[in-house]
Amino acid sequence: MDPDFWHKKWENNDIGFHEREANPGLVEHFNTLSLEQGSRLFVPLCGKTLDISWLLSRGHRVAGAELSAVAIEQLFAELGVEPRVSDIGPLKHYSAGDIDLYVGDIFNLSAEILGPVDAIYDRAALVALPEPVRSRYTAHLMEITQRAPQLLITFVYDQAEMPGPPFSVSDEEVRRHYGERYRLELLETRDVPGGLKGKCPAEEKIWLIGQG
Repeated sequence: MDPDFWHKKWENNDIGFHEREANPGLVEHFNTLSLEQGSRLFVPLCGKTLDISWLLSRGHRVAGAELSAVAIEQLFAELGVEPRVSDIGPLKHYSAGDIDLYVGDIFNLSAEILGPVDAIYDRAALVALPEPVRSRYTAHLMEITQRAPQLLITFVYDQAEMPGPPFSVSDEEVRRHYGERYRLELLETRDVPGGLKGKCPAEEKIWLIGQG
């Protein structure tokens, strides 16, 4: 994972990965997590996703991790909220109301810093990481969340046609990362309209990763 790659993306506003509305997979399948109102969700590598606003509007609390301070400052600006900013070790903590966002390397985020979470929503983290990093990421995610259940969104496509990110993550790989610790359910498979980045056919997969 090359931090400079993502910093330059945000600095240059090269953020084609940023969706202009809440992700349809989240909207349609969020209730499968069976969370009570006021639950705290962790959104890894969150960027300035509008999914955070959607979760907040439904009465939930949100914690997130993001490499780019630019993304987080834009997120708070778009929410119309002035965050409190403090240092926690190598991370910066942006907080306001029901939001706690940690800026820096996600591998520096510990369970103690993050605090309890009821569920994970991973739309843009696993697919953003190159294959050699994904096993380390999923192990770290389980550790810092005490294996909280999650809603996971992946893409599957011919990696030879496009180098990524987002990367193609096969069903077999999802099972390899999570199958021993969780009950996995593939909720939906849908074609990506127009192909991924308009370059190649791709499927979007929505997984419920529940505690067994």
